[in-house]
Amino acid sequence: MEMTLRWYGSKFDTVTLKQIRQIPGVTGVITTLYGKAAGEVWSREEIHALKEETQAAGLHISGIESVNVHEAIKTGSPDCNEYIANYIETLENLGKEDIHLVCYNFMPVFDWTRTELARVRPDGSTVLAYTQKAVDDLNPEKMFESISNDMNGSIMPGWEPERLAHVKELFGLYKKIDEDKLFENLTHFLKQIMPVCEKYQINMAIHPDDPAWSVFGLPRIINNKKNILRLMHAVDSPHNGVAFCTGSFGTNLGNDLTDMIHALKGRIHFAHIRNLKFLSPDNFEEAAHLSSDGNFDMYEILKALFETGFDGPIRPDHGRMIWDEKAMPGYGLYDRALGAAYLNGLWEAIQKNAKKGERHEVK
Repeated sequence: MEMTLRWYGSKFDTVTLKQIRQIPGVTGVITTLYGKAAGEVWSREEIHALKEETQAAGLHISGIESVNVHEAIKTGSPDCNEYIANYIETLENLGKEDIHLVCYNFMPVFDWTRTELARVRPDGSTVLAYTQKAVDDLNPEKMFESISNDMNGSIMPGWEPERLAHVKELFGLYKKIDEDKLFENLTHFLKQIMPVCEKYQINMAIHPDDPAWSVFGLPRIINNKKNILRLMHAVDSPHNGVAFCTGSFGTNLGNDLTDMIHALKGRIHFAHIRNLKFLSPDNFEEAAHLSSDGNFDMYEILKALFETGFDGPIRPDHGRMIWDEKAMPGYGLYDRALGAAYLNGLWEAIQKNAKKGERHEVK
């Protein structure tokens, strides 16, 4: 396991590489070319510059999150193969720069949905939160407007204003797309890119839907054990894998997270670890990483990853805003640093307990 932190690049992130380097146990970053639109080719020169900047700070690029998938690919429009070709060229350039992990998602229109970006918790911290009632009462075309004042001047991933200016048009693209068609388009995409992934040993890690159910009537297909295993079987390559996000799969309390981790043994290439506090099954807020602060048992989750031989990057996901920090909601420094330290401590305990068990067996 390698502990990492997500970093959006020096032009977009309030958190610096220097600060990340000082978090005990964090050795890499999960990053991206944040200014690139979905469908654009990432040049080798741009990737190399990002890599050099990271290495100069004493870190390295552990993976990319995300190379965004164009809506033409998701909807299977006539020009989808043109955008798949662009995606393949980007993967070629990443492979040539010795980068071997790409996280992506296949969610229509919205990469993730929250109804609040700064819900105040009893301790005074603020967090991202979701209530189904708020979604039900909202016109999706007004979604960006409803949360934009809480973005602290940042551009949220998946909520870029220039893209959401066309939200009505985007919804129109999905009028005839159901879950089966979306799944078919996903498998077509993966089958097309697998040869380049095999050539450069690039692991594709699909991020689950967030939340794990349909929002505004849009299809969702990566939201439970049955569906993710269906995808693993449909494109049965070790390079077709999962970014196991506890906070996304965990939005559905019917998902048994540790059982899912064991079922996906060998196919989890990346892990996002965060905690949620549920006020009702469809009203939740993001919590501190500490198990007792939310509904998830972080020890058991990490233990399941350890038991299945997971050796990829982990990152603490979506921290609270604490200590008067102003940053992209969910992506400040302080609470994610606390999360990284906590998760590293749990992993150390799990490793030591496993070694004790081995010694007892030998005796």
